[in-house]
Amino acid sequence: MKHLDYLRLAIPLVISTITQPILGAVDTAVVGHLNNSVYIGGVAIGTVIFNTIYWLFGFLRVSTSGFTAQADGRGSEKDLTLSFLRPFLLAVLIGSSIIILQYPVKMVVSSLYGDSREVLNSALSYFEILVWGAPFVLISYVNIGWLMGKRLIRETLFLQISTNVLNIFLDVMFVIFLGFNVRGVALATLISQIYGFIVGFIIIYKSLDGMEILKFIPEAIHLKALKKIFTVNSDLMIRTICLLTMTNIFMKQSAEFGKDLLAANAILFQIQYIISYFFDGFANASSIFAGRFKGAGDKKSLDSVIAISNLYSLIIAILTATIMIVAGDKIFGLFTDLNQIIDLCIDYKIWLIIFPFSIGYGLILYGLYTGCTLTGPVRNSLLAALGVFMLIRSVAIPMIGNHGLWLAFILFSLTRSLYLYMSRKKLFLNIE
Repeated sequence: MKHLDYLRLAIPLVISTITQPILGAVDTAVVGHLNNSVYIGGVAIGTVIFNTIYWLFGFLRVSTSGFTAQADGRGSEKDLTLSFLRPFLLAVLIGSSIIILQYPVKMVVSSLYGDSREVLNSALSYFEILVWGAPFVLISYVNIGWLMGKRLIRETLFLQISTNVLNIFLDVMFVIFLGFNVRGVALATLISQIYGFIVGFIIIYKSLDGMEILKFIPEAIHLKALKKIFTVNSDLMIRTICLLTMTNIFMKQSAEFGKDLLAANAILFQIQYIISYFFDGFANASSIFAGRFKGAGDKKSLDSVIAISNLYSLIIAILTATIMIVAGDKIFGLFTDLNQIIDLCIDYKIWLIIFPFSIGYGLILYGLYTGCTLTGPVRNSLLAALGVFMLIRSVAIPMIGNHGLWLAFILFSLTRSLYLYMSRKKLFLNIE
């Protein structure tokens, strides 16, 4: 495998993937310029709520991409159809359940984040609108996963970029010009989610014979095939539960530090999302190639994609850390006009410089593991990382406050990377 082949797939996927955290950054920035940190905190908590819900079912995109890439490697049109249909039906079921259970979720949120009534009310306003997008979001995960696995990169680019550009445009329109505040952010996101679902489904319907999809419904619920899917997905769900547990503890602890430090941590966390998603674009490329090579039984090519992936993880880490060193202070100013929040971000900038080196290698390896649908090590890496986070948090926060919280986060990220590195030989054992 050549570097050029890898980059031809990776660069469009980076462009496609990076639009998602940029959207989250815009959500934070538009309310950050309303001169009240309550709005930043409300969107931060609202975002954590939906990250908790949607990341829990993020396996719908990841596993769909892996199974689709393997079906594509085998050259099986039937398997390609089933790799879309099975997770699609699951997404419809889960999305509908989220809407039904919205009131218990609100009660849990109120109990967790009730320390600041203003921030909580802002977060609940966000939640009450955006919860109706759940089925559209989860089906879109399946759509994007299938398009990536099939290597329909132009279609993936168009779908994700157009959806997020629409969202950003509506953000500015609803919040800045119409003065809808947090509700405007939520409404803009909901409209964009519906748009993304419609466009993605149309693209896939044209790529697959629509009537053929219906024909395979009975086979889509075949127990043996479903068992493999649920095994992969349960591992990824446990992984996500660990990630979300850490994120929720991080944001709750931030809220306990006060609304200004919550706002600063929310901005810093949005930036780390952008860095993570930059790595994720390359991880998606690694995942697709790994899935194809596993499907074709090609161990030599898998070895080459692992070597190339390792190299680019280091290059990206150096690049993103350099950007934070040189331009970090100016980046913070894009998020808010509040000088006290910017000053707090500068105080904790060092952690964003260290972050790429702690997480990058692990995210690239994560792509390789999921492409091969080898998810046990992924699950175990997050279980170990969460244990480290809880231990360091309990010791470091009483000693150094918010710096201790960020230290726990960095060591959480590093543990993920180290565990997957130590388990990397299993990638070759997974090829039949």
